[in-house]
Amino acid sequence: MKFEEIEGEDVDFGAMLDEFDKKNEHSGDLKEGTIVKINQEENQAIIDIGRKNEAIISLDQLLDEEGNLLFNEGDKLPVVITGQKGERPIVSYELAKKREAMNEFIEDYDEDREYIIEGVITRKNRGGYVVDCDGLDFFMPRTLSYLSAKNDPIGKKVKALIVKVDKDKGSVVVSRKDLIEREKKKTKEIVEKLLESDEPIVGTVKKITSYGMFVDVGGIDGLVHYSQISHRGPVNPAKYFNEGDEVHVVALDYDKKKRHLSLSVKEATQDPWSSIDEILEVGDTVTATVSNIEPYGVFVDLGEDLEAFLHVSEISWDKNVKHPKDYLSVDEQIDVEVIEIDKEKRRLRVSLKNLLPKPMDEFAQNHKVGDVVTGTVSSVTDFGAFVKLGSVEGLLHNQETSWDKSVKAKDLFKAGDEVEVKIIKIDVDAGKISLSKKELEESPVEKFAKNHKVGDVVTGTVKDKKDFGVFIALDDGVDALIRTEDLHPLKFDEIEAGQEVRGVISHIDPRNDRVRVSVKRLQRQEEREALKHINDDQDDSMTLGDLIKDKLNK
Repeated sequence: MKFEEIEGEDVDFGAMLDEFDKKNEHSGDLKEGTIVKINQEENQAIIDIGRKNEAIISLDQLLDEEGNLLFNEGDKLPVVITGQKGERPIVSYELAKKREAMNEFIEDYDEDREYIIEGVITRKNRGGYVVDCDGLDFFMPRTLSYLSAKNDPIGKKVKALIVKVDKDKGSVVVSRKDLIEREKKKTKEIVEKLLESDEPIVGTVKKITSYGMFVDVGGIDGLVHYSQISHRGPVNPAKYFNEGDEVHVVALDYDKKKRHLSLSVKEATQDPWSSIDEILEVGDTVTATVSNIEPYGVFVDLGEDLEAFLHVSEISWDKNVKHPKDYLSVDEQIDVEVIEIDKEKRRLRVSLKNLLPKPMDEFAQNHKVGDVVTGTVSSVTDFGAFVKLGSVEGLLHNQETSWDKSVKAKDLFKAGDEVEVKIIKIDVDAGKISLSKKELEESPVEKFAKNHKVGDVVTGTVKDKKDFGVFIALDDGVDALIRTEDLHPLKFDEIEAGQEVRGVISHIDPRNDRVRVSVKRLQRQEEREALKHINDDQDDSMTLGDLIKDKLNK
């Protein structure tokens, strides 16, 4: 219900108090009585209150917490008349104690002081409500309650201001309306002052929630949303503040309807991104504190309300980082290098590994091509196996795995296997190391070269044809190449797979595992041998001309 809808007509508080006294259980006089008789069977006692008729009281009011009687016959006690039973008055000891407490309160009441009570509405009457505050009953007229008649207020806890005390009648009038109006006025004055000034003020953190924190500024509470805590973006306020902390804030807005004051911590401080060029440059080394760890990277606090992101790939030169938490922990201080400053996106990226020695440089200083090393297979792929060599990895390509070209790395190895390899290439700039296992073994060509030499005649079976020549399979599992120009007198187009071909070994290269054969050279070689044989059979006196003549005749 809106405050404007509350009734505001003039009220005769004297008449309302009279009505309150007539209906109120306290309206009877406070008397001092004497217990004449205690009747346990009827659970009542007879009280002499100085009148013609003696009054009665329930024994339940005269028992302590353990059920023992507090008084005996002849004892005196204060009572209040609450009604009649036949011709005998009914009195109450409990109400008498309340009346005595109220009288004591009224006696001590100081008109020059302000009293704000907090109690619970226990009942209502025609004029308003009864508010119980620590056993004292105060009267709150309906027009001063700021309560809607549509909703039952019984049991509601309220705060109210004492506006009238009647010592003669022992009654106290309280007003919730006066208190609310005064607080509204105070709030309005504070809010207007806050909104008019751009200067930060000091507030006290009252409560911290998941969506922000409530801060007391000048007696009213405002909300600092979690997005208004830091220039770095939404953060959990519990990580930066505790209840009771003093904090500088700036007022952003006030919702009159919701009575909601919005505050900001970050607006009370300078935005570091406005002068980021003066603070940081790419390449700077800074000390940061790990604030949050995620599987994909780490967020680090650089101070000055700046946060940077350390991607998982920038943590270590080791390419197999499974989780950043294996390397870093929250609140740990580390030195990092600034590698990106994006002012438009307000994004900072840093690197840890750039400040660490490069494993490839260290490896190149301690190893050279031709060295034989032992490593551990870290992973196997379709094209080869990666071998861990200390803090670096090398690639053992399929073609370097075995002299048998049909054998792949995955046929021989699995992750975790130990393998001895030979370094065949180190590329520091590219960060690559090439390895070979087959070079540690005797190649088929090396074995072939022990029993064959250039000039030997061999026979092979055609395995494959290429534009540049024909591959034939020789003994000992060696393949040889016959170049197209060395096929003569054979015709390239007529050669078929499986066909046997004779030729002469023209080249043997054990280092590169290559053998070449020439049919053309075989023809020439056979011609020379035939010529030599003819020369050996002729007379030594025969001239060259005779020999030619003889050949022509034939």
